[in-house]
Order: sequence, then C-alpha cells, then structure tokens
Amino acid sequence: MLRADAEAPASVADSSQTGDDTVRSTPAASSAAGPVYPILMAICFCHLLNDMMQALVPAIYPLLKESYGLDFMQVGFITFTWQGMASLLQPVVGTYTDKYPKPYSLAFGMGFTLLGLVMIGYAHSYPMLLVSVAFIGTGSSIFHPESSRVARLASGGRYGLAQSIFQVGGNIGTAIGPLAAVLIVMRNGQASMSWFGACALLAAFVLWRVGGWYAGHLAARANRAARPVRETGLSRSTTLIAIAILISLSFSKSFYTASITSFFQFYVIDRFHVDVQTAQLYLFIFTGSVALGTLAGGPLGDRFGRKGVLLFSVLGTLPFSLALPYANLFWTGALIAMVGLILASTFSVIVVYAQELLPGKTGLVAGIFFGLAFGLSGLGAAVLGKIADMTSIAFVYQVCSFLPAIGVLVFLLPDIRSVERRG
Repeated sequence: MLRADAEAPASVADSSQTGDDTVRSTPAASSAAGPVYPILMAICFCHLLNDMMQALVPAIYPLLKESYGLDFMQVGFITFTWQGMASLLQPVVGTYTDKYPKPYSLAFGMGFTLLGLVMIGYAHSYPMLLVSVAFIGTGSSIFHPESSRVARLASGGRYGLAQSIFQVGGNIGTAIGPLAAVLIVMRNGQASMSWFGACALLAAFVLWRVGGWYAGHLAARANRAARPVRETGLSRSTTLIAIAILISLSFSKSFYTASITSFFQFYVIDRFHVDVQTAQLYLFIFTGSVALGTLAGGPLGDRFGRKGVLLFSVLGTLPFSLALPYANLFWTGALIAMVGLILASTFSVIVVYAQELLPGKTGLVAGIFFGLAFGLSGLGAAVLGKIADMTSIAFVYQVCSFLPAIGVLVFLLPDIRSVERRG
C-alpha cells in the first residue's frame, strides 16, 4: 500500500536544502495533490505503538515502587532518566537529519526501544531499571523528529491536519499503555514487559516501508530544481521572542502533564482509597481525552489560526485545573477529562507554529519541541516527586493547578498568517 504512493512526493512541495515541505513561494503547489493519507496513517500507527510502549513505563510505577521499595523522588528520577535521554538526543537527531536525511533511521530507532523493553522485563536492580528506560528514551529520540518530518512531507500543505494525525497516534498509544499494563503486566509480572518487544518489531517493519517512500521523495527532489524558502517577514528578535513563548507554553503543558502521568495514580489512591486498577482507569480517562483533543487541535489551527487555538487550549484548561484538587471522585474524573481534552490541542499547534517561524528546519523544530516535552516532563517528574516527598501528593496538584496561567503569554505571539499576507 505504501509503495503505491512512492511517486506521490513529486507533487508534495519540499525545501531547497533539506527535503522539508516548508512554506515556500508557491504554496499552492504543495496542497494541490492533498495529503498522502497512507503515509500519514502509517506513521500514526507507528506513533501509537511507540507511545504505547513508552506509556508502559509510568503505568507500572506502582508495581516498581512496591517491588523495589522506591520513594517518590526515585520514581520521578526514572521518568527523568527516560525522558531526559529523549530530550537531549532529539534536537541533535533533528539538526543532523535536516542536513543529512536518513529515511531508514526510523526503523533503526525501534531497535533501542526493543532492547529497553527486554531489559526492563528482566531488571533486578534500580540502576538496571534506569539503564533500561534510557534505551527506551533513545528509541523515542530517533523516532519523533524524523516521523514529524515525514508527516509534514505527506501533508499536502495541510500541516496542522498532518501533525494532528501523527500526534493522535501517540496519544492513543499513551492511552492504551495503562490499560495494557493492567491487563498484562499487573497480571503477569514485570517480566511480561519484554513481551511488548513484538510491538517494536511490528513498528520497525512498517517504518522500513515508510522509509522507502521517504527515500523515493528524496530521489525525486534531487531531480527537481531547488525552490526558495519563503521567509515569514518577522525580525530575528520577534522570532526569538515567539520561540521563547512557545517554549514557555511547552513548559506549562509538560510540567502539568508530568504531574498527571507520573503521580495521578498515587493521588487517586491516596485521596479516595481506591485500588491500583481503579486508579489506572482514571489515568486512562486523562490519556483518552488527550487523544481526542489532539485530533482537533491541528485542523482547528489550519482553519482559525494557530494563535487563537493556543490561547483557548492553554487558558481554557485553567478553570478545570484549579478545581481539580478540591473535587470528589466523580468530579475528579470529569475534570481530568476536560483538562486532557482542552490541553491536548496545544502541542501539535505549537510544533506547526514553530515550523512556520523557522521554515526549512523541520527536524530541528521537531527535535527541540519533542525533546522539550520529554525533558521538561522528566524534570517535572523529578521535581514534583521531591515536593510530594516533602509535603504531600495532594499539595503537588494544588501547586500545578496554576501552571496553565502561563498561557497569557500567547497574547504576545505574532500572527504569522497576517505577516504572510502582507509579504
């Protein structure tokens, strides 16, 4: 199915330097053929598998905490190691592949994830756990920048839609991860984590086929005349300020998300005295709503502009996050669903907005922002774990409830669409 579209990239626009489908002087050409949906569905599926395997790590924290006698700081440091590794490597991978695209690196990266899953299944010490999750983070660091580039190449000019299709696969995978942990790992023990290596092998096979499409795109590009990249018309200082604001929004989202993915199970257990399985179902409510919200964010940004969607998704979360620490069990489920639904639309819009600010640097942008998402989540987990040890898990959510207020910075972002119309 993927091979049938091998010639499709010829009608998908690309940049003069990197093979990226950036904002150019003839934008109509990029959208004439429309999105290459088989490729978008393929990377969406692989993103689902990748992030499902990633989500298994925090989903088994209660098991690891009991088995190894860990405190919250040590639990947070597992997240810090896993996501910190991904954070450090993703900008490096993105920058390198901007200059030297590697179509088959996507399949290669899954090998690290496979190794990490097998190791964590048979880990017998805390240091070995850290090494295992470091390999899983390395696999993710290779996957995200290049797959984000493939999404843009296959977008047919509908960048927000393509990024949302790609991103929603990851969110669905993140939602499935806790359920897989309940149904398989909690019933069969830590060793069953290695069983998910089969998912890594499946993803590697599909990504090898996607790599063939990507290589065909690069070959077609080499035979066409280079086309200039259209600038945004913004000054360097305005662009840097805008990037800094987007990083601040990523900080807000990532720290708040880290508080949910790493500690929400413990919060529900501690406050409402439910069992682990019930707590994981509440985590699924959050991750499931995130998947729904992500699918809407990109197309809404294409339709109404990135700035307005960012403003709604970040500030719109605030009333629900502020109410969450004081809600009963029923309303906790309802509020966490609304938080996930609204906040989820942020990330794909941030990535596309940053790609438009820095045309021709798709890999670098994806590496920075995916890396930031992982790094800030890891740092947030470590910091919040320490706060929980010093105070209480409930206090963590009282503090984090104010994080979406950082969204007021969206008012300072330039309107790229209006700049382009003047250009």
